[in-house]
Amino acid sequence: MSRVPTLNSPFLLGFDEIERALDRVAKAANDGYPPYNIERVGSCDRPPERLRITLAVAGFSREELDVSVEENQLVIRGRQVDDKSRVYLHRGIAARQFQRTFLLADGMEVMGADLKNGLLSVDLIRPEPERVAKRIDIAVRD
Repeated sequence: MSRVPTLNSPFLLGFDEIERALDRVAKAANDGYPPYNIERVGSCDRPPERLRITLAVAGFSREELDVSVEENQLVIRGRQVDDKSRVYLHRGIAARQFQRTFLLADGMEVMGADLKNGLLSVDLIRPEPERVAKRIDIAVRD
């Protein structure tokens, strides 16, 4: 089944990369683990805008978590190793791996990450974009 392009207007030139990004985001949205919040931090009327992503990563240590930026994507990975020395009578908390990806707009910067009480918080900043206007000379050809 082929998908109908969303950005198919003849006035939208060069937006095919955005369309591919929307496809990636739609595929990644199906996994609900680990749960997360995204919040605006501080005043929203003063630039630059600050955002915080908080993931519930109870049971993960700092060494088992990895936060990186790869090609305009914030990638958060968690890897737990199953402890073979333990004998469980009931196993309700599985040693589980995850990868959660957030697509970042151009200019978004990751300020840092913090792990406290089983919550991993990643702070982002969106600087005010520079407004650019450019005059294009018209060449006359005969």
